[in-house]
Amino acid sequence: MAAIDDRQAQITARPTTGADVLVESLVRHGVEVIFAYPGGASMPMHQALTRFRDRIRTILPRHEQGGIFAAEGYARVTGKPGVVMATSGPGALNLVTGLADAKLDSIPLVAITGQVPSHVIGTDAFQETPMTEVSRAITKHHYLVQSARDIARVMKEAFHIANTGRPGPVLVDIPKDIQNIVVPHPDYDVAMDLPGYRLPPPPAPETIREVVSAIAGCQRPIIYCGGGVLASNAHEELREFATKTGIPVAMTVHGLGSIPSDHYLSLNMLGMHGTIYANYAVNDADLLLALGVRFDDRVTGKLTEFAKHGRIVHVEIDASEINKNKYAHIPVHADVRAFLEAINPLVGPGNWRAWHQQIDEWRTAEPMTYDQRDDVILPQYVLEQFSKLTKGEFLMSTGVGQHQMWAAQWTGFKHPRTWITSGGLGSMGYGLPAAMGAQAAFPEALVVDIDGDGSFLMNIQELATVYCEKLPVKVIILNNQHLGMVVQWEDRFHAGNRAHTYLGPVHLPEAIGQGEGEVPDYIYPDFVEISRGFGIAARQIREKSEVLGALEEMIAHPGPFVLDVLIPYQEHVLPMIPSGGTVRDIIKS
Repeated sequence: MAAIDDRQAQITARPTTGADVLVESLVRHGVEVIFAYPGGASMPMHQALTRFRDRIRTILPRHEQGGIFAAEGYARVTGKPGVVMATSGPGALNLVTGLADAKLDSIPLVAITGQVPSHVIGTDAFQETPMTEVSRAITKHHYLVQSARDIARVMKEAFHIANTGRPGPVLVDIPKDIQNIVVPHPDYDVAMDLPGYRLPPPPAPETIREVVSAIAGCQRPIIYCGGGVLASNAHEELREFATKTGIPVAMTVHGLGSIPSDHYLSLNMLGMHGTIYANYAVNDADLLLALGVRFDDRVTGKLTEFAKHGRIVHVEIDASEINKNKYAHIPVHADVRAFLEAINPLVGPGNWRAWHQQIDEWRTAEPMTYDQRDDVILPQYVLEQFSKLTKGEFLMSTGVGQHQMWAAQWTGFKHPRTWITSGGLGSMGYGLPAAMGAQAAFPEALVVDIDGDGSFLMNIQELATVYCEKLPVKVIILNNQHLGMVVQWEDRFHAGNRAHTYLGPVHLPEAIGQGEGEVPDYIYPDFVEISRGFGIAARQIREKSEVLGALEEMIAHPGPFVLDVLIPYQEHVLPMIPSGGTVRDIIKS
């Protein structure tokens, strides 16, 4: 006990360094978890983290990309900036994909990188890369700290920029000598210096009245809801607006969860793999209320044909998105929540009976469906059963590919911030580390990663993290032995010619499903053995009759669990609007 007391006294008495100021700043900004992988240029910051271990949990990922994806997962489910740390050179460069991912999906993130000492910057020193230059186009803002006395101000600005306006990633690059410099009497409440950074004011009353008038004068309105609704924490206001007006809601992949999937007004997802009735409704709408969206090409298809029959109200906090892809008849440069708070007291139910009837007819004629086969396990069935078992009480991440779209289509979402996926960048390998971050944020929650065999393999090393950090993440691998989404495009647009999309051994051609069986006997790699090697419980299933019991076993297991589900590679994600197509081009079977 005396030794511990002496050590604590030495820590308390030691001078405050730039690294100490950094970590103290994290504490003051409410950071509870940081995902950090050490190296030579970041060692002082890691040493400082050990002195604050009772206030910040440091999780050691097994790859820096895993760390930044985990920070994204943490940010998505909490709404607070995720924080990641890496060393210079290759460590920092391994964050680049995550920075671009967070930028495209508007995720608040603070990435801290060590840098070589100031006096050798520009000399091609060992593990030197110019991170501010590398990340210039893929961050919301970035800093190269040149004075230890600037650290507290820079961190204050970084958190403010990351989490206000349109959220995004901020990079803070700190040379090693700056981390080690003693900072006498640091000022943690220093004024920010952000010339030109201005948030939009609340929407003007005359603009609100113009939107109210547009609603009153239309016959076929649709709410087109994006990730901006969740980023601004406006889901309750959206539900109030939709319920008061009776206007149906179609959601982007990042808007899922804004209203419950089973709500009568929910048309679920629109776009390339959205519901047919959502796409029909948007196509026929005479008023499109676009809330927190950017008119992404996977939603619009051919821009000139998208929502061309009516007026568009575009509410967006980022002015650069307004009129960028689609002309807005009523542009509203404002926070979505501020807009909804202003308009909700002024709206009431409209006479949309004929419109609702038309949408119901589309729902009946073109429902979401799949073959009810018993000879194989279809991925839609797995997700449907998982939704029934959990009743919406889960946090779900995904990798990228067919499994991601099946999850978006067939999972019933009940709450906001329960859906964690890489949309804009489409980063394979995202699912497992993002689930890890969500589990760190909510240790008692059921967190599941829906993954594909190709995507899961890209960051499989994070199984070591979930085991060592006691994070009970569940993984469902929809394993078809192929890069499924690329295979689907090969089948649809390249006459089925396989161009390096089979993931098994090339010396086993029968394994690619060219024989009679759609699920091969030989499966490579063996995810059950790999998982057990990491200390993770695992099970593989091949029969439909096993699905329900396996899901129950996985959910009940107290620790992490990998469920390897073998599915046929011939299954496609449908419906599908081909890239650049229109609703007239929807592929239904």
